[in-house]
Amino acid sequence: MRTHCLQHIAVEGPAYIAEWLAAGGHELTITRQYEGESLPEPSAVDLLVVMGGPMGANDDATVPWLAAEVAFIRDVIEAGTPVLGVCLGAQLVARALGAAVHPNPELEIGWFPVRSVAPASDDVFSFPAELTVFHWHGDTFELPEGAVLLASSDACANQAFQYGDRVIALQCHLEVTPVAVAGMTYLFAEHLRPAPHVQTEDEILEAPCVGYAVSNALMSEVLAFLTRERR
Repeated sequence: MRTHCLQHIAVEGPAYIAEWLAAGGHELTITRQYEGESLPEPSAVDLLVVMGGPMGANDDATVPWLAAEVAFIRDVIEAGTPVLGVCLGAQLVARALGAAVHPNPELEIGWFPVRSVAPASDDVFSFPAELTVFHWHGDTFELPEGAVLLASSDACANQAFQYGDRVIALQCHLEVTPVAVAGMTYLFAEHLRPAPHVQTEDEILEAPCVGYAVSNALMSEVLAFLTRERR
């Protein structure tokens, strides 16, 4: 399987996703447009993964390559290729599908629970009833027309959606590893101002290892769902 990743900053790479792909013997290539790299042809991608980043999904004026990336995501979706968006990536997927992206009512940074809201169905990915996962975002997305809401949290109503059977967008970070979280915490420490859903640096970094393991296990399920054979 030819997996391609759109990466927006060095510290927010595919992390556990890369481990899952390597374990399955799958190819992983990465475009870093912030370093001047070019997008591939949509036909060269069997799975597209769109990662997070510090810019906004609507920052075309200050991020000159962003509009081209949104168009690329739209082309990949229209080709019927599986797509996974994470955090900013989820917002870009939503934008590519015609939905609005805007500031969330509050910041959500740290380890907080998300809850399943989707009806049980073989055609819709199922979140656990409740699971504590990692977040780092100030924006959120509206649901694209025809999408199914999968999960919500106290701070952010739209945590995940599925579009068709090939597209999943996750506002939360199921892919993180301790190294990834340490890097984000170091680079974006100025965001950790006291707020109802913003943890301290110590609270973030002292999260038990089981939190990563459970999150990564759910990411494995997401990836398996997106890449499963359809009848």
